[in-house]
Amino acid sequence: MLKNSVKTLWDEDRAATSGWLHLGHSFAAELMAAQGFDAVVVDHQHAPYGMDTALALISSISRGASTPMARVAWNDPAEIMKFLDAGALGIICPMVNTAQQAKDFVGACRYPPLGYRSYGPTRAALIHGADYGSHANDAVLTMAMIETAEGLANLDAILETPELDGIFVGPSDLNQSLGNGAKLDSLEPEFLDILEGIVVKTRAAGKQAGIFCGSAEYAVKMQQLGYRFLVLSSDSRMLAAAAKAALETFKAGSSTAFSKIQTGGY
Repeated sequence: MLKNSVKTLWDEDRAATSGWLHLGHSFAAELMAAQGFDAVVVDHQHAPYGMDTALALISSISRGASTPMARVAWNDPAEIMKFLDAGALGIICPMVNTAQQAKDFVGACRYPPLGYRSYGPTRAALIHGADYGSHANDAVLTMAMIETAEGLANLDAILETPELDGIFVGPSDLNQSLGNGAKLDSLEPEFLDILEGIVVKTRAAGKQAGIFCGSAEYAVKMQQLGYRFLVLSSDSRMLAAAAKAALETFKAGSSTAFSKIQTGGY
């Protein structure tokens, strides 16, 4: 029977970790999926690649043990259904600001009578089994992004949406919408209070909360607040950080070695 490993972790009140794909290359997707993340998300909203590449990334993730997911570009039923038919087992929808928008989003992810998803699991049935259609409504994860002041104000109503599994916080947009500028990993007490309020309300509604983090250290803090879907940066940010750290380490060591040579060391 088709199951979603993230949902299984949630049933045990355990946090799921997730990778995030900005690099539009299948090898990068395979590398991320091979590291032990519970899920890997294809970012089709802000990453510089089109739908064909995004669908290829879903295929690459599916070869590993990570749950394949996608952040769609917008609350567009056609795009949502295309990712699901390609085998994604979770959809993160940006800029969900009202209960109606949440209802529209969830409806696109569920077959009737729970929603209005059109039937045609071209690749999904191939990789998830011929009985995919019978289990998809239970297996597919739906997360609405709260990333504006309007969405935050309407959180209670959004959380009443049937078949919505969780909330995903977009911290940069939310900070910007609140007048603080786009910030990741904010430690400002006022913003931390907002993040805690979101997770408290979400869990009280019987759902789970997730958040994009710029570092593993911040993800640990969010887990302690009660978040149960934790994105640990992205492939592009990790690559840049590792490259910069390696170069800085080399320069520091090279400078020391050169200094010793000049002064007759060694």
